[in-house]
Amino acid sequence: MNLKRRCTAAAAVLAVAGAGLLGVQATAEATQHHRPRAAKCPTLTVSDGWYGDNKARIQRMVDRYGRCGHGRGARPVAVFDWDNTVIRNDIGDATMYWLLRNGKIRTPERGDWHTTSRYLTDPAARALTAACPATGATLPTHRNTACADEILSVYGEGATTTGKAAFAGFDHRRMEPQYAWLAQLTRGWSTGRVQQFAAAARKENLAAPVGAEQRVGTERVTGWVRYYDQQRDLIRTLKMAGFDVHIVSASPEPVAEVWSRAVGVDARHTLGIRNVTAHGRQTAHLKGCGTVRDGDDTMITYIDGKRCWINQEIYGVRGAAAEKAQPAARRPVFAAGDSDTDVTFLRDATGLRLALNRNKNELMCRAYENGDGRWLVNPMFIEPKGKKADPYPCATTGYVRRDGTQAPVRRTDGSVIPDQRDTVYGTSTPSSAS
Repeated sequence: MNLKRRCTAAAAVLAVAGAGLLGVQATAEATQHHRPRAAKCPTLTVSDGWYGDNKARIQRMVDRYGRCGHGRGARPVAVFDWDNTVIRNDIGDATMYWLLRNGKIRTPERGDWHTTSRYLTDPAARALTAACPATGATLPTHRNTACADEILSVYGEGATTTGKAAFAGFDHRRMEPQYAWLAQLTRGWSTGRVQQFAAAARKENLAAPVGAEQRVGTERVTGWVRYYDQQRDLIRTLKMAGFDVHIVSASPEPVAEVWSRAVGVDARHTLGIRNVTAHGRQTAHLKGCGTVRDGDDTMITYIDGKRCWINQEIYGVRGAAAEKAQPAARRPVFAAGDSDTDVTFLRDATGLRLALNRNKNELMCRAYENGDGRWLVNPMFIEPKGKKADPYPCATTGYVRRDGTQAPVRRTDGSVIPDQRDTVYGTSTPSSAS
């Protein structure tokens, strides 16, 4: 070997050793391929609410991946969950509460509540039939508090008002029947009408003061929603830097579309639970993804289902392949979420993964363990959770299997993640402007 080759080999060895000394976190973003930028990328302008160096690391990611004016190559993809990630509180809840308060839920077909969900149990169907007698095209939930209470309990608690399980027999990694039920209860309305209902609920919830409640049936429920200024700023910055920004929500897609416009994300870039339509109206059946056919009603934008819908609708992957992790070039660079419902698509992100801390077991186990250095943990930007007193039960019950049983949270290699302590949390924060 000549002197030049020996020097080159030695330099390579030193480079590898140096990378090891830097540690995973310092090198995580640097291991990703990136395109040269034609101009300086835009910068984040909102600093309040970001924990530690999270803002700085996100800015470095924007600078590294952003096209920032030039049009060569595929645009980097960023994907955000919606509820409690881009906003505080839940637009599905807000819409359901509005439907109940305004008597806009249709009477089930043939008066049979089983037609509203394949997973609805017999006790739940009987309880709903008793509380909600079929007296017309729509249920008078604005007057009949017993009916409103029963629907609210089945939707919000997954149980009847007498405590009997309302749903059974579903895949817990692909389906949350309570979330799906809201979309299914829009049966009979056109997509445009559902969007009008969502817009009315949005207007009320943005106008209400932070902390406000509203009465639905005989219950007091949350009555306000706010956009996070920090996420508005981040989405704006990503779009200006040439990122292809998408929303993926476990709320009905027409509802999510109404809300996402205000952060500059259009309907084409908003994914949610999709109903099968017939004659211009929503049905109680749902669109499928991957190997799931339309009307099977077995997969929504929930945990592993979010991966499938991202692969199918953003990257054009079809069939069984859509249900699997794709090569790095066909995965988002950045992802943000707040719940176990987001954990699969967050794990797929190749650059950074932002976890807003709502004390959700699997998500926080993976984020705090941070095995590859790409996780960022941040308190919620409005009314953040305080410190969780006990460690997250990662090594025992932090993972929910497809059959609903609990298990340890495991790394890709099968090893178990040890219990993690809660270290990134808040006390209070000023409310965001609507």
